[in-house]
Amino acid sequence: MIDQKTLALAVTESAAKLKALFGDAPAVAVVLGSGWAGAASLVEDAQHLSYAELSAFPQPRVEGHVNEIVVGHISSKTGRQRVVMLRGRAHTYETGDCSGMAGALRTLKRWGVKVLLQTNASGSLRANMAPGSLMLISDHINAPQRSPLVGEPGSERFVDMSHAYDAELRTHAQKVAKDLNLMLGEGVYCWALGPQFETPAEIRMFAAWGADAVGMSTVPETILARHAGLRVMGLALMTNMAAGLSAEALTHALTLQQAQMSGERASRFLAAVVAGMADLPSLRA
Repeated sequence: MIDQKTLALAVTESAAKLKALFGDAPAVAVVLGSGWAGAASLVEDAQHLSYAELSAFPQPRVEGHVNEIVVGHISSKTGRQRVVMLRGRAHTYETGDCSGMAGALRTLKRWGVKVLLQTNASGSLRANMAPGSLMLISDHINAPQRSPLVGEPGSERFVDMSHAYDAELRTHAQKVAKDLNLMLGEGVYCWALGPQFETPAEIRMFAAWGADAVGMSTVPETILARHAGLRVMGLALMTNMAAGLSAEALTHALTLQQAQMSGERASRFLAAVVAGMADLPSLRA
């Protein structure tokens, strides 16, 4: 884990570099999880920058992730919005450190980003959300009870998570889905540390807790984003039924395969959600 002074310096340097290269920050940043990468190809006038050029950014090592940011505009019938997309995230299971995205998210905030839209691939715990379904995250469960804010100084580390996923942004996403005649579920996402998949007994426990989907990301970034003062939205793509809910053996290859099959539809919906944010009064300033 990088020390706080070194991280703060890296954030300052990285935000200054983004400002110099791309000018003022877009209001919206998107983290592209498995299955959502196609949205990057929909960015107009795209400019690319490797994470390696930004000292505060991680170097993820998971198949299916490209380590770069893409800056440009997203257009659709719902509007046109400038955006920065992050292709790749650091997962806790890579190193055991759940604060791996701290530098990246604090850099975005320092640059001037207002909203973090997270996407991921998840396992479904609900029969009415089959593989290929999309779910809007209304809340989350931190099953490992690990926090990326451990070691942070000051009272700001005691972040209120009562409304972690922004109500206005969720309403906007549901409206876009309705306008597109697209089925969008809404539910609770449970973070499991990984990298192994969950057991059927664990899935039954998560379901009893009220979880609707399970995955190995998103929650640490949401905590970091709320600590930084970013508004958060989360979208999950169901790539499989969770352990014990189907006869299919769970593998990372299966996750990537289903993500690829459903990726175009997910990416186009994501683009419509982002483009439509241009009309949100809270983001016009």
